[in-house]
Amino acid sequence: MISGIIMILIAIWVYQTMIKAKKGNTLWWVAGCAAAFFGTLVLADIFCIEIIDALGGKDIGDEYDPSLTDARDRKTQESAGGLFMPFVCEIFPSMLGFLIVAIIRTQFILKEALTPANLFSGIKEMFISIKNSFKTPSN
Repeated sequence: MISGIIMILIAIWVYQTMIKAKKGNTLWWVAGCAAAFFGTLVLADIFCIEIIDALGGKDIGDEYDPSLTDARDRKTQESAGGLFMPFVCEIFPSMLGFLIVAIIRTQFILKEALTPANLFSGIKEMFISIKNSFKTPSN
C-alpha cells in the first residue's frame, strides 16, 4: 500500500523532471524508473524475508524455499525483532527504491552531481503542483 503511493509520487516526480529538463523519451524514462523501483522492491522484500526467517531460527540452506506469498510463519512480533522488523520491512524497500530512482534521475536525466540537494530537488514543486491541480477556477 505504501509502496503504491510512493510509486505514483515517483512517477509524477520523474515526469515533471523530464518536462522541465526538456528531454526526449519521457514515458520511457518514467517506465524505466518505475521498473527500477519495482525491481528494488522485490529484492528488498526478499532480503527482508531472509532476515525475518533468520531471526526466527529457520535453517536457511540449499533446500529452503522462501515464498513471497506465504507469510503465516513470519509473525515477527513474537520472535526476535519484535515490532521493529515489520516496520523496517514495510518502509525499507520503498525508501531504497526511492533512493535508487533519485540516483537515476540525478545522474542520467539531469546529469548533476550526487548531492542531497540534487537528489531531492523537485519534490517540493511536485507537491505544490499536485495541490494546485485540485484548485478550481473559482478559487
